[in-house]
Amino acid sequence: MKKIISILCLGSVFAFGSCDLDRFPETDMADTNFWQTESDLKGACNELYSLLAFNKDQGSSNKDKKDNDNRYWYDNRADDIWTGSNDVSNGHRTVPNTSNDWSQPYIRIQMANIILEKAADMNLTEEVKNRYFAEARFFRAYYYFKLLKTYGEVPLITKAFKEITDPDLLKGRDSREDVLTQIYDDLDFAIQWLPSRAKLAAKDYGRATSGSAQALKARIGLYEGTRCKFHNYGDANKHLQIAVIASEACMAQGYSLYPDYYKLFLEDGQGAGNKEGVWIKVYGKTSDGANIQTHNNSRQLENTYAPTRNLIDMYLCADGLPYGKSPLVSKDEQSFNEVLENRDPRLGMTVYKVGEPAYKGIFQAYAFGRTAYNFKKGYSQTDWDSNGGAVIDKMLIRYAEVLLNYAEAKYELNGSISDDDLEKTINAIRHRAGFEVKLTNAFVTANGLDMREEIRRERSVELAGEGFRYDDLIRWKTAETVLPKAIMGARFTLSKATYLDANGNEIEMDEWNPEIESTLPLDADKRLVMEEAKFRTFNPQRDYLYPVPLNEISLSQGNVKQNPNWE
Repeated sequence: MKKIISILCLGSVFAFGSCDLDRFPETDMADTNFWQTESDLKGACNELYSLLAFNKDQGSSNKDKKDNDNRYWYDNRADDIWTGSNDVSNGHRTVPNTSNDWSQPYIRIQMANIILEKAADMNLTEEVKNRYFAEARFFRAYYYFKLLKTYGEVPLITKAFKEITDPDLLKGRDSREDVLTQIYDDLDFAIQWLPSRAKLAAKDYGRATSGSAQALKARIGLYEGTRCKFHNYGDANKHLQIAVIASEACMAQGYSLYPDYYKLFLEDGQGAGNKEGVWIKVYGKTSDGANIQTHNNSRQLENTYAPTRNLIDMYLCADGLPYGKSPLVSKDEQSFNEVLENRDPRLGMTVYKVGEPAYKGIFQAYAFGRTAYNFKKGYSQTDWDSNGGAVIDKMLIRYAEVLLNYAEAKYELNGSISDDDLEKTINAIRHRAGFEVKLTNAFVTANGLDMREEIRRERSVELAGEGFRYDDLIRWKTAETVLPKAIMGARFTLSKATYLDANGNEIEMDEWNPEIESTLPLDADKRLVMEEAKFRTFNPQRDYLYPVPLNEISLSQGNVKQNPNWE
């Protein structure tokens, strides 16, 4: 609650346009002249959009990290992305004194509460006020869901604090169900009062819509429904039904899949013409036109975030069978590219092959603390050239996720899924990428597959690198099985091949530099071992929730209790 106390007097923060929420205004004079017009109310909500952030602390033990909107979407806590060992995956987390994972969502929640309270008496029509109240409540639901995923039960605060003596500053944690009830209530209000995508003014591109709220509600319903089901608590079917209904409502709003999976994440997929974007973080000009926000995604793809062999093995082969079961791809690959060929086309749109144009020239495999694989998905040469000034927008929710949420919720609710539902969800997503092997009940039966695993696989590859994998492992209760496994990279194979350079000239090049073989951490099959299984751990009695920061427990005078086994 420390950060909440810091903003008790920030009723006028929006009037100053400040992002430094620890700095008190020296006077509340501006506050009396604010909250007068629709422009004021919209400007207050603009701050919530400006402060959108995507990265967690990711397990820093005792070091708090400042929100960094120059980051984009990557999450290295699971098995699909490698940036080096981290405290979540290796089990070295300790209970932090403070953490942005707790404090930053509460700052945003308090901002939303201030909007709801300050604007209540504004001389505006109920329709206008409710339009922006809906935005505030949408954000409040969004941040409470972040808290719920991370900590489980948390204090539920739905009012703006005025005095540091307010007893609610010391309240303990509310039940998971009470927090979810408030989240759903906020989203239902947002669904009622936010404009649809079709009615959103062009100048408001990037603002939340009723479809955004429906999609977020579906995401939350699926998360909680599956978490209830596999962690054995609560009413799983209630939340899964919410996910199905909310997904269906969003699917009826006129969204559609962008025709090109690869270009979806590049300049081509920008703007309102892309009907796959359900909720967008706009870079470049902010919604109020006052600030420029940028990121450095393409540079980070080159230098920081590496896909793992664990991720690559999730992609199906061209015949629709899993890697290791299909005769099309040999496990004894003789070149770097071999494992990337005869696969689901999305693999070739996600990971670079040796010889393709990439970064500063033709892509070559290298491994100096990395997996030797590099992300192709989302890489823009224009953004790379900007070196920190990238402006490709981030899809916080896209329509493909809505379809995947619907398919999974239907399966988990009923224990089965019809071919019709598969056709309009998973098979539509595959078709968009040029992968024409359909997932059907007959195909699953004939090939000895498991429908649940195939639905999960589809989610993992379609949303690869978009920040879902860790949360999915948590809700499926498979983190205790998946996360302790070794993180693997490419296979070291000495071979030469001929490629075309940027000018169309044929060149012969080594796929690997033979001189580095002795320096690489290779297993018996010459695959890179980025982190051995013995150095990775996940305690199922503790690690499905994050530890509550010590300062939050202290500031609540002990009313906020620590999560199990973190004492």
